[in-house]
Amino acid sequence: MPTDCISYQKSGYFTKLIVDYLDKKTELKSLYNRFPTLENFKEQLEEKSQNYSAENRKSLVTALENQYKGFQISEATSTNISLLSNSITFTITTGHQLNLFTGPLYFLYKIVSAINLCTTLKKEYPSYDFVPIYWMATEDHDFEEINHFNFKNVKINWNKKSNGPVGRLSTKGLKEVLEALVTELGAGENATYLKELFENSYLKHNNLADATRFLVNQLFGDKGLVILDGDDKTLKQLFMPFVKNELIHKTSFQKVTETDLLLQASYDIQVNPREINLFYIEDNLRERIVFENNLFKVNNTKLAFSEKEIIALLENSPEKFSPNVILRPLYEEVILPNLCYIGGGGEIAYWLQLQSTFEANKVTFPILLVRNSVLLVTEKQIIKVDKLNISWENLFSNQSVLFTQKTKEFSKFNLDFSEQKEHLKQQFEKLLLIANQTDKSFIGAVKAQQTKQIKGLENLEKRLLKAEKKMHADELERIIELQNELFPNQGLQERRNNFAEYYNEYGQEFIDKLFTQLKPLEPSFTIITL
Repeated sequence: MPTDCISYQKSGYFTKLIVDYLDKKTELKSLYNRFPTLENFKEQLEEKSQNYSAENRKSLVTALENQYKGFQISEATSTNISLLSNSITFTITTGHQLNLFTGPLYFLYKIVSAINLCTTLKKEYPSYDFVPIYWMATEDHDFEEINHFNFKNVKINWNKKSNGPVGRLSTKGLKEVLEALVTELGAGENATYLKELFENSYLKHNNLADATRFLVNQLFGDKGLVILDGDDKTLKQLFMPFVKNELIHKTSFQKVTETDLLLQASYDIQVNPREINLFYIEDNLRERIVFENNLFKVNNTKLAFSEKEIIALLENSPEKFSPNVILRPLYEEVILPNLCYIGGGGEIAYWLQLQSTFEANKVTFPILLVRNSVLLVTEKQIIKVDKLNISWENLFSNQSVLFTQKTKEFSKFNLDFSEQKEHLKQQFEKLLLIANQTDKSFIGAVKAQQTKQIKGLENLEKRLLKAEKKMHADELERIIELQNELFPNQGLQERRNNFAEYYNEYGQEFIDKLFTQLKPLEPSFTIITL
């Protein structure tokens, strides 16, 4: 079995911005507070202790107790909610959309990363308590991103229309989705558990937020995970001063725009700020708030407010104001005693745009940690890897690159004509010197001949490579077949497959292995054998 591992930087699945962040490039230092190392949490604890009030703790606990009413929760989760009242308790947070039946695998990896990091921090800093938080993205509205999941090679869809915040969406119509899942599951104890889990989550709760809370609590409640819904009036009241600042002064637009000017020379910008980074929400409505002709208007509606009117609305109904992707991180850090946010590469990229916004609002910027990534492999696939004598780095590479690389390794010949091309180039450089000293009209002919000869060598190189690929077709086909198994559609397994596919086969052992093998502070793909 190969023992090498693949770092995030060498995997080919992270942007230049995230690679440079993981490499701690000095030019990015101004974009974050502290890098995610065990030692750096000490200063983060001290800073957040000075920047989070007892009043906010009290409101947070009250909101969580209200959100959990009607739900059976574990002793570990109940204890963690109570611990949040104490000044020595801090949170580690991850967030995600309300994907149907958890959606892609990395939904689980995020949560396991948060729980495991809390365990690690408790060992290092035993005088403090650490609570893992799953922030439900209940106020999102992109239903197309969450209304399906893949079970093996079957895409299971929830066909429904949605206009408002997805957390408030009715669960009517999910019986048909359950029937489609049951058809694929087959028989067995694990299949029965998954069927009942889906049924109890989605058919016995009225909205998607409650259904997701039940589902995630069933999977992770025994680990003390606390599930938080930001669509909450009590929590929005804590955020009112920052919403007012956003409406009147447009601080986040100014600060993020300044950061983007620094970033755009070297990196792609993940998200673009708006003048006002807030939505107006109701049960079936989620529209941007825009400022036009001295009025605050709700886009695509007839709603319009003067400055005085919108501030009065905010004070009376803060729950109607929803932060967008630019402002949500600030909301999160205002209401939580949070030390670290755990997210995927795309999430960390937009967090890196926000440091100056936090500074302007005098809110502690959290440590940013790229979540654990996993490649799940079976014992049979491990045997194939051994027999084919390939590395994990091989398997992570682009398929056409892998195909060519392995062909060159299998061949008895040197399929790289670089040496011959360099020699030819040197010969033509001498001819050009002669042309310059004798007849300069000869230069064009020499250059044309050089191009022709180099092109001829390149064509021979391609033909020889093609012939060798044909010669070793059987071995190459087995390698590509294995890569396709591990990287569906030549993409990451964790971004496509659903946990049910693995739970159906391996049961609770699958989730247990995630907890034993994922190490949040180690930035490399974890290869787990099932």
